[in-house]
Amino acid sequence: SLGMNILVKKVSTNIDNIILRILLENKGRVISAEELFHRIWQDEYYSKSNNTIPVHVRHLREKLNDTLNKPKYIKTVWGVGYKIEGS
Repeated sequence: SLGMNILVKKVSTNIDNIILRILLENKGRVISAEELFHRIWQDEYYSKSNNTIPVHVRHLREKLNDTLNKPKYIKTVWGVGYKIEGS
């Protein structure tokens, strides 16, 4: 959709772009940080203390002028993961 293309064009780094695409392709579905990590880096080691995904999500929010408190795009489902609401 046009909205998806506009969001993706605002994002410049490859990892941020991949995260955004995964979330957009799974609109309305919560994707865990672990699932995002494995989908990006396939068989690389992941641990619960790994903050790689939350850091990239924070960068993504900054680029999209999104906020954690009142997100327009990326919603955090605490203890579960991240999602973009379906329209």
